Amino acid sequence: MALATNSAAAAAAAAALSGGAAQPRRAGFLPLKRRTISAVHAADPSRNSGASVPAAAKTSSPTVAPEAPAAPATWAVDSWKSRKALQLPEYPNKEELDTVLQTIETFPPIVFAGEARHLEERLAEAAMGRAFVLQGGDCAESFKEFNANNIRDTFRVLLQMGAVLMFGGQVPVVKVGRMAGQFAKPRSGNFEEKDGVKLPSYRGDNINGDAFDMKSRTPDPERMIRAYAQSVATLNLLRAFATGGYAAMQRVIQWNLDFMDHNEQGDRYRELAHRVDEALGFMTAAGLGIDHPIMTTTDFWTSHECLLLPYEQALTREDSTSGLFYDCSAHMLWVGERTRQLDGAHVEFLRGIANPLGIKVSDKMDPAELVKLIDILNPSNKPGRITIITRMGAENMRVKLPHLIRAVRNSGQIVTWITDPMHGNTIKAPCGLKTRPFDSIMNEVRAFFDVHDQEGSHPGGIHLEMTGQNVTECIGGSRTVTFDDLGDRYHTHCDPRLNASQSLELAFIIAERLRKRRMQSGLTNNLPLPPLDF
Repeated sequence: MALATNSAAAAAAAAALSGGAAQPRRAGFLPLKRRTISAVHAADPSRNSGASVPAAAKTSSPTVAPEAPAAPATWAVDSWKSRKALQLPEYPNKEELDTVLQTIETFPPIVFAGEARHLEERLAEAAMGRAFVLQGGDCAESFKEFNANNIRDTFRVLLQMGAVLMFGGQVPVVKVGRMAGQFAKPRSGNFEEKDGVKLPSYRGDNINGDAFDMKSRTPDPERMIRAYAQSVATLNLLRAFATGGYAAMQRVIQWNLDFMDHNEQGDRYRELAHRVDEALGFMTAAGLGIDHPIMTTTDFWTSHECLLLPYEQALTREDSTSGLFYDCSAHMLWVGERTRQLDGAHVEFLRGIANPLGIKVSDKMDPAELVKLIDILNPSNKPGRITIITRMGAENMRVKLPHLIRAVRNSGQIVTWITDPMHGNTIKAPCGLKTRPFDSIMNEVRAFFDVHDQEGSHPGGIHLEMTGQNVTECIGGSRTVTFDDLGDRYHTHCDPRLNASQSLELAFIIAERLRKRRMQSGLTNNLPLPPLDF
């Protein structure tokens, strides 16, 4: 099970908040050593027990990526410090920073290496078109909005979306949260100016505060300990929900949120839930047990952008079973548009850890550069290691994505393609607030599927900034949110998010598209979804 209970990390988090001593490190991880290792090991299947290349990968393009121009230099957990590092804060007190990082190094891992390997295997299935990735959560987690209800509601919407995609698309759904660690945010500038006052930019609650005063905006290393504690608490609650009966398929009807009782998406979801319930009743009557763990629990993984490298290094551990290094702050990490330089510090750090990795790709990405970046991060061409997260707007998607797909295919590289239809569609409303039109988001999803149909490749998933709260941050959707509505419940800590109704509406749209793909491929189970044109 992907989410085994991590009581040691929870204990360490409690100790961190109370000022008590840290707990001993969880067995299974070796003490952090500063020795160097060959980066190629991070993607070497022979070092990863149980990993294998899916059969489908062996029958198409060559499965070995082109040789790199030169042998990679040796890697160490701190070798990124020799490279140019963008988007990192300037801490005024270096001694305090070192003390905090040394403390975090003694903390137990938040996630375990075996869980990350399991996710990598599932992502490999999505790369072959045999699964679909649902990755979603907050734009940026905050200390202020941290509470059990918010975590539960976002998890519940992801469960609902997963049920819609699985039932309508008839494919397994790989559920990955932008949760339990998604704090840091890249900024367009190092400083922000208001009314002639210039202060450091807000970079996320694990770095500084969002209030516009010098005390709040000064980077504080102690915030990393609080972020660790919140991440552990969030993940422990997610583990309980995923494995303690809340995620049981028999509860599919009960997952609906109260504020969706009387709207179109809530009605459509209830109709689908009743059909699932009838199917479960049939299975029981036929003597097929529904108390199997696959029906009573769910796999759920965590992910965030790899941005604050000192924190990521402090949580990197050598796995005693494989000898590989894992960043144990999350199961999956991605490198962003602003930090994916081939010779940059973030790429240098990521190439040596064995977690599955994402690469955010905009319309600015050159196909040849993408091939080089994949080769640096995955020299052994291991399926499931690399997920390409495209974010470029609908029109750019139709023009740019085909060239990226062809370049990657021609290089023989195996990747999982998923779309982020949020970041390429941000606009400023007349009131001055940032928003995202639902129609633009839907158009980019449509373009993503159309291009993959055209290229004969696999649309492997979707990456969303969304919440289980009834917010009014993105305009449009069947429960139309207008520009005038934005001020009603605009609670985002950073960028606008889809609310629960909009998220579920998008899931129905995608499920219908997945169902049509199955019908066209001959792998059809002709169970129609409640109608919605796409």
